[in-house]
Amino acid sequence: MDVIPAIDLLEGHCVRLYQGDYDRSQVFSENPADVAKQWVDEGANRLHIVDLDGAKAGKVVNLKAIEAIAHAVSVPIEIGGGLRDRTSVQQVFNLGIQWAILGTIAVEQPQLVQELCQEFPEQIIIGIDARNGRVATRGWLETSEVLATQLAVQMQELGAAAIIYTDIHRDGTLTGPNLEALRELAAAISIPIIASGGVSSLTDLLSLLALEPQGVSGVIVGRALYTGDILLQEALRAIGPGRIQDIPPNLGFSSFA
Repeated sequence: MDVIPAIDLLEGHCVRLYQGDYDRSQVFSENPADVAKQWVDEGANRLHIVDLDGAKAGKVVNLKAIEAIAHAVSVPIEIGGGLRDRTSVQQVFNLGIQWAILGTIAVEQPQLVQELCQEFPEQIIIGIDARNGRVATRGWLETSEVLATQLAVQMQELGAAAIIYTDIHRDGTLTGPNLEALRELAAAISIPIIASGGVSSLTDLLSLLALEPQGVSGVIVGRALYTGDILLQEALRAIGPGRIQDIPPNLGFSSFA
């Protein structure tokens, strides 16, 4: 299972919000590119970036910081926040970004999502941010009447490469992932699901392993990495490729001898 460090950008800084509240942000670094390099140096093979200003503005805002991160690391990057037209999506792909995460337009302009999935196959991820099971849009400032599972099924049919599911009430709270909601979502679709929100400990990460056979292929970790509640290298050893439980014990002999 992929462990994907999150880098949330607000006014060019690396921050974390509490339950998506812009007024409850905490700055962890003024140089997001240095943060990206740190996570890659510690073993991350993928990064998750959110342009928080972009999510509010409806267009890419932290372009300079995004470009600096893309130039600083060689691992694939996914980015969301304010990608609501083709120009914005092309703009981030031109920087070398691997995946564009679409949120608001998945609800408001599904036809555009379908067109983008066809133009950029396997590069469009849908970010479903849910509040009490219903999809939030426009930087989590509005809540629609659309059910998260309903939207996921529709986006799979339109050609989305994966779904990132975030439980807003748990995001930035270190209260653990919403396993029940993830299980329901995994039962409804067959494309990969990346869990996000609330991960606070190795125990939380290990709890997600039970959902891996159902299609939960990765987990985004934010605040817990920045506070030290989770050490990235330990997380990778626990649930990442070659994780501890996948290594056969050394019993002093080999069945292949």
